[in-house]
Amino acid sequence: MKRLLRAAVIGLLAHTPLGLTPVRVRRGVAAGARWTLYPWTSYWRGTHEPTVQAALMDLGGGDIRGWSCWDLGAHFGLYSVGLGKRVGPGGQVAAFEPNPQSCARLRRHAHMNHLDNLRIYQAAVSGKTGTAELFTYGDLGTTTTHLPYDGEKRTEQVGAITVPVLSLDSLVQQGELRTPQFVKLDVEGHGHHALAGMQSALQEARPIILAALHSPQEIAGILALLDPLGYQGKDVGISPVSDPTVGRDFLFTPRP
Repeated sequence: MKRLLRAAVIGLLAHTPLGLTPVRVRRGVAAGARWTLYPWTSYWRGTHEPTVQAALMDLGGGDIRGWSCWDLGAHFGLYSVGLGKRVGPGGQVAAFEPNPQSCARLRRHAHMNHLDNLRIYQAAVSGKTGTAELFTYGDLGTTTTHLPYDGEKRTEQVGAITVPVLSLDSLVQQGELRTPQFVKLDVEGHGHHALAGMQSALQEARPIILAALHSPQEIAGILALLDPLGYQGKDVGISPVSDPTVGRDFLFTPRP
């Protein structure tokens, strides 16, 4: 009976406007922000990726007013909204999310919080501007839709949609974005390609980078780009890990 009741409640939340009921984020980087009830309730309950949220709250010694921040792989915008509130009106946050379903919720959350300093791009980031296939596996409602991993081929069983792809250096050159002091990078194995499209910004601004690591190829590519620029990395999790490892989040900072 409890299982049936739970399924009925989830069905109501997922398929009716009840899921859009406004709530407040209880704690974490976006504490106090207005949010939507369902899905991914861990976002507003404040329990999502606690070590990542702690690292974000520690940026700049806790004061990042006026910063420019890029959120690559923003999903529903928990970190975009949190950063937007923290940088203040003099700062700028750019959020990139290619999944149209996720980006629609991201826009809703930005609107709910009146964040005029948050720019939203329904696009993926990569080494050059153009288009690419976003692999969906038939479900846009997950957090794991992604551009193809290195060597990954699409089969008949893999759903896909075509999405815009942007080079971040091009947006800076066009005057749309400021170079960043901070970059959050969580793009399901495509992080090295995203960084390749922002090499000029990396060299000029030397931002702090918080990267979620998804594949050995992504790790090797990220290190190949950051090592020559004098970056050092540390795990943001609870276990001491000296080298970047798949499935973990690493904070890369430029050496003085």
